[in-house]
Amino acid sequence: MKRSLLAAAAAVLLFTNAGFAEDVKPAVVYDLGGKFDKSFNESAYNGAEKFKADTGIDYRDFELQNDSQREQAMRNFARRGLSPIVAIGFSQANAVEKVAKEFPDTKFAIVDMVVDLPNVRSIVFKEHEGSYLVGLLAAMASKSGKVGFIGGMDIPLISRFACGYVQGAKATKDGLEVFQNMTGTTGAAWNDPVKGGELAKSQFDQGADVVYHAAGATGIGVLQAAADAGKLGIGVDSNQNALHPGSVLTSMLKRVDVAVHKAFMDAKEGNWSAGFSVLGLAEGGVDWALDDNNKSLISDEMKAAVDKAKADIVAGKIVVHDYMADKTCPH
Repeated sequence: MKRSLLAAAAAVLLFTNAGFAEDVKPAVVYDLGGKFDKSFNESAYNGAEKFKADTGIDYRDFELQNDSQREQAMRNFARRGLSPIVAIGFSQANAVEKVAKEFPDTKFAIVDMVVDLPNVRSIVFKEHEGSYLVGLLAAMASKSGKVGFIGGMDIPLISRFACGYVQGAKATKDGLEVFQNMTGTTGAAWNDPVKGGELAKSQFDQGADVVYHAAGATGIGVLQAAADAGKLGIGVDSNQNALHPGSVLTSMLKRVDVAVHKAFMDAKEGNWSAGFSVLGLAEGGVDWALDDNNKSLISDEMKAAVDKAKADIVAGKIVVHDYMADKTCPH
């Protein structure tokens, strides 16, 4: 009798767990630029794909064509019972706040912005820390003493990338000059590779020989221009080293894939929590990329220097200025 009760309990447990897993119906709403932007959105896509591969559970996703679709996409997913719904990008904040209030039993997450609601997980990154590392590498690789930065939309978040990059570069080489341009002031700035290429060429014409972009799909044009000019580009968000092997010095990794995978997995395993998390070097949220595509560009001296800087940032010996906390760039 006791054995049969235990067997019945085990069967119920297995059934419950299987049913719980099936009840998880995750979704992603990408920001402008498309899920195959080779950068920010694509990192989110990779995280969703990894979850699918790990669990066998499929997900839904939506690529925005314009700003007006944000609320509509989230509301449609919520009405269909999808949860968690992960919104990619700070521009989704108003839509997340509105729709999350309408569907308090649905789990939401947003990357790059804080939405303070009991059913929303907010995920932000210390982009300035990773940008410091690639700034260091840019300075060490530069022969002209001039490097560049090209941002996407002119917002404080992208200035955070720029400021960390400038700090890392100037801490590494005295007298270094850093050119900076932003692509635009609207969402279109994330998806203009032609303008990205033009801005990069302008910086190369001024003497820069390494240019770092934080510009989404616009950055594809930056990296192409660097390859065409025989200069070096630095990728962002996803590992973009393979786009132009031997011409991409490195990529500043922003692990949106990890954040999306964890959001989906936490919901599946019953470990979901709202609130906000901050992912920097110490948490594995940002890093720099070294692989077969760029290893010939990274000397032992450069690797040792960047490894030391990384350890010093994690230990608090180097404090990287956060433009989002103090909107100055003192370097």
